[in-house]
Amino acid sequence: MTITARLVTTVAAPLDPASADAPRVLCTPDRRLLVQRGDTEVVALDMDAFPGGPAPEVRFPAPWSRCFGSVTVSPERDAAVFAGVHAVRSVDATGTTRWEMRHGCWYGACTALHSSFDEYAHDEDHRSADSGSVAVSADGRLVWAHVRAPSGGDGGTDDGQELWAVLDAADGRVLGRVDTMTVASDSEHTPHPDPAQMGLSVGEGEEGSPALWARWDGQRLTTAQIGTELVLLAASPSGRYLLAVDIGQWSLSLHDVENGSVLRELDAQGSMPAHPGSGGEDRVYWDFDAAFVDEDTVVAGTSECDARFGTARHWLVDVRGMTVRGEISYPVPVVGPARAAGRGAWYTISEDGTSVQLWEPAKEN
Repeated sequence: MTITARLVTTVAAPLDPASADAPRVLCTPDRRLLVQRGDTEVVALDMDAFPGGPAPEVRFPAPWSRCFGSVTVSPERDAAVFAGVHAVRSVDATGTTRWEMRHGCWYGACTALHSSFDEYAHDEDHRSADSGSVAVSADGRLVWAHVRAPSGGDGGTDDGQELWAVLDAADGRVLGRVDTMTVASDSEHTPHPDPAQMGLSVGEGEEGSPALWARWDGQRLTTAQIGTELVLLAASPSGRYLLAVDIGQWSLSLHDVENGSVLRELDAQGSMPAHPGSGGEDRVYWDFDAAFVDEDTVVAGTSECDARFGTARHWLVDVRGMTVRGEISYPVPVVGPARAAGRGAWYTISEDGTSVQLWEPAKEN
């Protein structure tokens, strides 16, 4: 069966892809932002403010170049929060620091508690340091940060220990923190519609990929491990379910948010046909991205393994039985994975990196 996709809109990326990261969409139940990081600034567009017209933008000067960490933007676009090698820093659109939480250096051989980016700006080892990540809660009131200890000038942690902290987004106060018991090369947050919940996938190179889930009750931060070789992909619109893939990309899994248990799985091999251009010889495997269209269906891709043979393929999956409803047919060729855009939509990035395409299932006649 073929499912036709409808192009909702195309939004031009604000920065030249030659000197910027690929654009991405940050979505909450109430807001959808296109965010792109360049060497000197971060640009955030409100994708829903003027449908079909130019999207108003906010530009945030960056405190360090893009090779030294990652960034996210608050739903109201009043702050950009940078996860760097030595600190998490929140800035406003003028570039003024709203707050900063210093932490242990992510370059493993460095024991310094840096006070400034200038201390290592020209050091190649720090340029290739490991990294944490940050996310802002759905209501914009909390910042979730994965950092190395010590943090915030607190001597109660050991150097090199990794912490997951929840901070007040207004002033950077650390409200709660836990030891992740990880040794990260990088990490990625998975947002949840409930501002008090958040997911974290920690890449440990060849050592594994722990997936953690956290809850903040206003007094205490608690976490649970969902898996040791798992990457979280998305939370369902209601927040009841999580979609994940194992680090081998063999199987999609649906999890219960309450206890992390696996409800259903879908193996790529045997369930998905080989790419027509492959001659049936290569292994089929899932992408590290996917999107909930609604509570019962997700768009998942095999674009990474398809890339050598031609057109990227995306599939509509019914998670109630973890069955493939069919391949998605696009009116124009698409490249790369399908990523979550909220409100029943998903997005792809044009091959030249200059635009974001927003899609939804076409209505049946």
